[in-house]
Amino acid sequence: MEYRIEQQMDLKEKLQILSDAAKYDVACTSSGVERKNTGRGTGNCIMPGICHSFSADGRCISLLKILFTNECIFDCRYCINRRSNDVPRASFTPQEVCDLVMGFYRRNYIEGLFLSSGIFMSPDTTMDLLYQTLYKLRREYHFQGYIHVKAIPGADPELVERTGYLADRMSVNLELPTAEGLQALAPQKQRPKMLAPIRQVYRQRKQNRHELTLYRHAPKFVPAGQSTQMIVGASGESDWQIMKVAEHMYRKYEMKRVFYSAFLRVNEDRLLPVLPGGPPLLREHRLYQADWLLRFYGFGTEELLSEDRPDFNLLLDPKCDWALRHLEQFPVEVMQADYHTLLRVPGIGYRSAERIVKARGLGTLDYGNLKKMGVVLKRAVYFITCGGRQMYPVKLQEDYILRNLLDGKEKLPADARDTSVYEQLSLFDDPRFSV
Repeated sequence: MEYRIEQQMDLKEKLQILSDAAKYDVACTSSGVERKNTGRGTGNCIMPGICHSFSADGRCISLLKILFTNECIFDCRYCINRRSNDVPRASFTPQEVCDLVMGFYRRNYIEGLFLSSGIFMSPDTTMDLLYQTLYKLRREYHFQGYIHVKAIPGADPELVERTGYLADRMSVNLELPTAEGLQALAPQKQRPKMLAPIRQVYRQRKQNRHELTLYRHAPKFVPAGQSTQMIVGASGESDWQIMKVAEHMYRKYEMKRVFYSAFLRVNEDRLLPVLPGGPPLLREHRLYQADWLLRFYGFGTEELLSEDRPDFNLLLDPKCDWALRHLEQFPVEVMQADYHTLLRVPGIGYRSAERIVKARGLGTLDYGNLKKMGVVLKRAVYFITCGGRQMYPVKLQEDYILRNLLDGKEKLPADARDTSVYEQLSLFDDPRFSV
């Protein structure tokens, strides 16, 4: 189907508007899919990363991250592109997106595409335009690089399905963690409609895995899985509520990633928090640390938080905080503890835990060996023994350990220390750039 999209603006102007509008969508993740060039197309896709990451040969690889349009029929209170805002509007055509992707790829600027969109006319219209764009890229331009696309809530499931066979990853933004928060700040959106495409992608991926066991060359449906994003701090949800939603997404729908986006007050609205201290970036950081514990360290939300203690300690990372509240489980003897017990020790990551388990079968370890294996001893030393001995005398007391951990001055992300540096890298920062 053909749609009339305004052509008065040149492509560079559109790119400036729609790349800037896309900065609120989080996409810093690995591709999660491997695809070699067949020799009949352009590009390929490798597992180790896409957005602001590095490939095995040391090249920095990145995504062209854009909105198809920042036109939107909704009036969400927290969104810069809401219908009632007086902001410059622009829309690409499918052909223009293809021209940008192929042009940037051939210049070695990008390795893939992240394509999101405001809701143009209707969910079906928007989803159809996204499908047309991906179809052109894959079938007419034979682009074999990575593509991450948004599934539009409320769109025809058939359109979502067709698009899923062309994309590597799909995502649906939950926007806010709870239905109550959504009702307050985005009353035109309904939670069931937002969950419908998430369920659809999960079920079809499950069915597709079965098809691939029977037919090796069957087309792959969203091979890199799906992700979602929640805004942190716009509504009154606690960290416990946010992590419960994330845990449900991982367990129920096999979500690859849940992203947490610190709320930025881009609109003046009485229902939005004022944020005198700036965006809650440190809170976002703690949520990501806890998310890592859920996905790789075997923790559950109920172990980290509870209704009585609903928010993370901003002074300590969640793993250290948990360990301090469970000192009865320490110290752990690294020569005897199993892999899962080692994972719960602050300063021991999943890779260093694997190295310990493998190495101790070959001989006795000491603290020098542990350091070489990647163990962060300045944290771990309070919670472990090696060969029955401590590295140096320490007390297994909460106040003592807490005081020493805080004296270590945990290095927080730059954004958590200084909110003035919160910005997205721009394609236009390089004066030599030209479309």
